[in-house]
Amino acid sequence: MARALIIVDVQNDFCEGGALPVEGGAAVAGAISEYVENHHGQFDHIVATQDWHIDPGTHFSEAPDFKDSWPPHCIAGTKGAELHPELDTEHIQAYFHKGLYAAAYSGFEGLLAPEDAVPTGERQPGSLPGSMSAAAETGYAPEEDAIGLDDWLQSHDVEDIVVVGLATDHCVMATSLDAVQAGYSVTVIKRLTAGIADDLDDTYAEMELGGVDLE
Repeated sequence: MARALIIVDVQNDFCEGGALPVEGGAAVAGAISEYVENHHGQFDHIVATQDWHIDPGTHFSEAPDFKDSWPPHCIAGTKGAELHPELDTEHIQAYFHKGLYAAAYSGFEGLLAPEDAVPTGERQPGSLPGSMSAAAETGYAPEEDAIGLDDWLQSHDVEDIVVVGLATDHCVMATSLDAVQAGYSVTVIKRLTAGIADDLDDTYAEMELGGVDLE
C-alpha cells in the first residue's frame, strides 16, 4: 500500500494579492512547505493540483455570485495560476491541471500536466488557445489523452491519501470527498488548509459525514 500527499491549488490567485484570495493562503503555503520538509519520507508520492482555466464558460463572471460564478482567476500560463512562491516544489512528483473548459473543484477532475509544459507565469491573460488540441500544442494544457489523478494514483498503488491546500470549503473538500468515493482512505490536515468562509464547522461536518478523517 502506498501513501500520497495531495497539495490542492496553492496558487498565487488564491493567496493574498491574487484575484480570488483566501485569507491566510500564503501562510498555508509556507506551513505546507515546512510539513513536507519534515515529513516527505512518510509519503511514497507527493502531487499537486492547479486550477488551470482556458475558457471555463460561466465559471467566470464580471458579476460573480461567489457560489457558481467567480471573478477570472488562475488563467492558464499566467502568474496567477503559478504555485505560490512560499510553496517548496522540490518533492512534488506530478501536477494535475483542472478546470480548463468548465468549472472544476475536485483534483480528481484534473489531468496530468506534461513534463515539458511551458513554465507558468509567462503568458498574459487573453488570446489563449480556443481548443484542447491547440492548447496542448502550445504547452498550456494537458494532452487530450492525459491520465487523470485517480488513474495515476491507482497506477502507483496508492490507497492512503492526505489532503492539504486551498480552499478548505471548496477544492479541498471536493477533492477529499471524491477521494473517499473513489475508495481511498482520506485525511485532511486542517491546519494546512485555509477557507473562504469565516466559520468552517459545516465544511468539517460535511467532510466527516462523507468519510474523511480530520486531523
